[in-house]
Amino acid sequence: MKRPLALTIVLAAALLAAAAPLACQAPAADPDRYLDTAPARDGNVRLVIFNPEIFNIRALATLRKNGTIDIPNLTVVGVYHERQPGNFAESHKYVEENGLDWFKFHVVRAEISEPVLFKTNACTPEFEQILKKADGVIFFGGPDIPPSVFGEKTLLLTDISDPYRHYLESSAVFHFLGGSQDPKFKPLLEGRPGFPILGICLGFQTLNVGTGGTLVQDIWTEVYGKSTVEDVIALGPEQWHNNPYRLLFPLDRLYGYNFHSLQLGDNGLFVKVMGFKSSDHPRILSSHHQALEKMGQNLVAIASSRDGKIVEAVAHKVYPHVLGIQFHPEHPLLFDPEPRQRQKPGDPPTSYLAILEGTPPSVEFNKGIWRWFGAQLVESHGK
Repeated sequence: MKRPLALTIVLAAALLAAAAPLACQAPAADPDRYLDTAPARDGNVRLVIFNPEIFNIRALATLRKNGTIDIPNLTVVGVYHERQPGNFAESHKYVEENGLDWFKFHVVRAEISEPVLFKTNACTPEFEQILKKADGVIFFGGPDIPPSVFGEKTLLLTDISDPYRHYLESSAVFHFLGGSQDPKFKPLLEGRPGFPILGICLGFQTLNVGTGGTLVQDIWTEVYGKSTVEDVIALGPEQWHNNPYRLLFPLDRLYGYNFHSLQLGDNGLFVKVMGFKSSDHPRILSSHHQALEKMGQNLVAIASSRDGKIVEAVAHKVYPHVLGIQFHPEHPLLFDPEPRQRQKPGDPPTSYLAILEGTPPSVEFNKGIWRWFGAQLVESHGK
């Protein structure tokens, strides 16, 4: 049975009217991609951190709570690649359960792979968005970078566990700073030369690799020529960059880090800007087995181990607020006075803070890095 023409027209109009509101609605914002809808500028200082695992979130929360980072209007955005194995669902849960409303997340879903790391690629718009909407960046510590990223074969002591993290972060560094991989590439910081970037431990190594440098894949075997734990222990703590005792006594719950002192460069940021003296030898918390080898483009060493064999900090020749450090001033226990740490069997428990206090100006040095970086974030926001 045929409908009258008028009825057909009425029904069609009704269907179109019902569908129209749906057609006009904008796609729902992705709650895991904060930067997409964040304004380019608002009243908050905005810091991007890569790899927002719980340890790094807790570290920042602790630094804010104890006043070491004193920026009341701070928003932190945790950036990661969807193919990283980190448990970021737990990170979301940690943020929610602890009421950290100042912490947001931004997942990168664009494809990234080794052949395109050091050129314009599918993640380039993500890096451009960070430079547009953030006031600074931190690259945190973590596992070994695949040596293929810096053009070398993989030695047996190198442990690769998170390749997509390294792909994303090394490509980000190249986009921000440029590198010898393509000297004609225009770095994003050319448009914001005062943009602050801090690389910590792995992040320090990523600054080097991303700008075209290489790494020593194992310090004790390659630099010191030692093949046994006992021979490493005989070197003494100033030549340790993690705690060798933990390898001999795995059941004793010894800390895996090591404290050693620095040699500060006469003309580096620590002396010229932060006000420390080259005769100061601040103690720092260290946990790594790799080190800088060939320096990346425009990076310059500003601190070393006391024997001069290991680069411990770098600055950038062109961009004044780029700092890489091979140690950990962010550790949540660094300024905690509770004595619960032991380096070797038989040691009485002590605290990281007590170790720092025993060798002035170590406390001020570790806190001074955060004061400097916080000041650069605020200045970057103002510009």
